[in-house]
Amino acid sequence: QVGANSPILKGFLVRRKHAEEVNQERESVSVRIRPLRLEGFEQLPKHARRCVFWEVDPSAAVRTSEFDKEAWTSGLLLEWGTCAQLAESGPNVVRTSGAGSAPDNWRTVVVGTAFYAPPPRVPRAAHFPTSPVSADAVLLTSLRADNGFREARALLLDAVVADLVQRGVRALEAFGIRGHAATDPREDICGECMIDADFLADSGFELVAPHHRFPRYRLVLDEGLGWKSAVEGALERLVVEAALKIAVEPDLTMAPVGG
Repeated sequence: QVGANSPILKGFLVRRKHAEEVNQERESVSVRIRPLRLEGFEQLPKHARRCVFWEVDPSAAVRTSEFDKEAWTSGLLLEWGTCAQLAESGPNVVRTSGAGSAPDNWRTVVVGTAFYAPPPRVPRAAHFPTSPVSADAVLLTSLRADNGFREARALLLDAVVADLVQRGVRALEAFGIRGHAATDPREDICGECMIDADFLADSGFELVAPHHRFPRYRLVLDEGLGWKSAVEGALERLVVEAALKIAVEPDLTMAPVGG
């Protein structure tokens, strides 16, 4: 059962709030999430397309290589399955001219990405002070969104969780970063490819390996799920309880969210 204080419920509510803010702030622009396909590699933002911080062993002393990133991504897609979710933005308009037009015919740009993979396929993962990643978990390596679309991170995370739940994965883990991402070069860290520790904690992840700089977090995916159905059930119960309380105590009123 998912209680009112459950971290899963807390994370779901935080991500739902962020998703609602995306829609409220952009009346003429929409964001949609879709999995990365083999043919979609060229659509990735420049940094996501070229940075191999996670994908190449640090001993190789290679940080930027579009060839290596494409090889890693293609190999994972073919051998393991979906390894990234993309957030696309564009006018919420359907083209009507020409045959075969469909809602997919957006003029879009990728404004956010989330990459994830089995730990053995992520060489960098073994070099963190809070390694190793649990054997039953998939590693969320990076989750980022362009300025002006930061709330899309919540949508990306939901898409990752939904994909892994369908595939029967036990847990999702991630290395967080504390402090400013612009780090001392001696740390050999790519700030753009790291995930803010506070975001992970606020999204329902549990701290499993504390560290002042690189804590490791874990989200168990099979507790109650469908985790999503359990959360939805908990929300329904809270609404019913509130309605019953109002019925019993007529002086109470339902205040608008944020009011």
